[in-house]
Amino acid sequence: MNRYELNRRQALVAAGLGTLSLSMPGVVLGSDQLDASGTAVAAEKSCIFVLLCGGPSHIDTWDMKPDAPDTIRGPYRPIATKVPGMRINEMHTELAKVTDQFTLINSMTHPGAISNHFDAMHNLLSGQSAKRVQQGVSDDQPYLGSFVAKHNPSKRNIVSNAWLIKCVGPPVFCAPNIGIGGYLGSAYAPVFVGSAQNHPAMDDFKPPEIYDLGDTDRLNQRRGLLSKIESHALAKDAAGTDWVELREKGYEAMTRAEGREAFQLDREPAKVRDRYGRHPLGQNLLLARRMVEAGVRFVTVNGWTGQAPHDTAGPPSSSWDMHGGNMGMGDAFGTGSYGMGFCLPRLDQALSALLTDLKERGMLDNTLVVVTGEFGRTPNVLTQLPPGRQHWPQCFSAILAGAGIAGGQVYGKSNKHGEYPTSNPIRPEELAATIYHALDIPLNEPQNNTGIFRPLTTGKPVLELFA
Repeated sequence: MNRYELNRRQALVAAGLGTLSLSMPGVVLGSDQLDASGTAVAAEKSCIFVLLCGGPSHIDTWDMKPDAPDTIRGPYRPIATKVPGMRINEMHTELAKVTDQFTLINSMTHPGAISNHFDAMHNLLSGQSAKRVQQGVSDDQPYLGSFVAKHNPSKRNIVSNAWLIKCVGPPVFCAPNIGIGGYLGSAYAPVFVGSAQNHPAMDDFKPPEIYDLGDTDRLNQRRGLLSKIESHALAKDAAGTDWVELREKGYEAMTRAEGREAFQLDREPAKVRDRYGRHPLGQNLLLARRMVEAGVRFVTVNGWTGQAPHDTAGPPSSSWDMHGGNMGMGDAFGTGSYGMGFCLPRLDQALSALLTDLKERGMLDNTLVVVTGEFGRTPNVLTQLPPGRQHWPQCFSAILAGAGIAGGQVYGKSNKHGEYPTSNPIRPEELAATIYHALDIPLNEPQNNTGIFRPLTTGKPVLELFA
């Protein structure tokens, strides 16, 4: 090997960018794409994946059964929306105004016996319905954001894959490969942003340290010194050109201001922040929009709506795990932290604001929005008091918008009690394939890990969802 043919890590360390290790989670540099003036072009397609951790009740939100018995339908009634025939929960007053912008899926399903958060979330995020163990290799399938970061890394940000508020508390809510990138490695894992004690609805919110340049003057001095050395040592060596280009790419990605500015939510007009809602979900969705604008390719947003002022019990990551009294979570239909009376209005406000904002900014064509939980809830309301519902993986709902997804349609159908799909079931495989298709990621480019054939997913995209 030529003495100037350095690898990516060596080039960045030599440039004084040792903190930008390409083994760090989420740090994957794409090729620069600049216009004639040297300005970055508009972002390619990105995804905001809103994960309603805990699993919301499909029967109480987007697949309501008003003609079912009281023990199934619950206390809520559906309201009409902008789309004739599409009816959703009465507390979704703002979402009802933008139903023409999204497709509602009422036939999501996990085939097989699976009823815990850990496995359901793994299957949902990995795009597979069952764990696969081959030739002694554990189930290390990467998740959606990791594949997107690999195939379509950011051209304008040091982060390609981000997760806003990692699931916290017991590992019951955290699928195994969330933080490691699966067999792709840690470079493709997400950068975790914020926590229950540090989120963008707080005045003192702090961004990840990865965006901290440290002493910028010293960094620039080291860059200048290295450039002088290169001008002599590499002047007659063509192989050195690649090294110089890589170092400059790393420097530009790290020092470009837009990545850090995405976290400066005070730059947003107060009315925009108010429209999203001054709570964790609202401000995280606003931050997700700003991160996509700054070039991040895949942003997973924890659907935590915050804690009710009068009810601060429970882990702050699973607003939608509404078991009711049998797990000490209060009334699933009440106004506590685990109550739909508290959570649904906040989801309504934040999600409708995101869709409206993306459309007004001309971003919806290039931004896929996915909203779902890891499963639904039982059709039958639990008889204990306060009431709630248990896990139900056989049938649940999802919302998809943007990036070519048709607006104003309901896809798939469940039976009269919401127990199972009766038409067009969509498994994790089909959802993953649809996401990759919407983001222009070829499904015919399989991964390969130590000689083992690994497809992105075995599913096929649901083309009927696209306009």
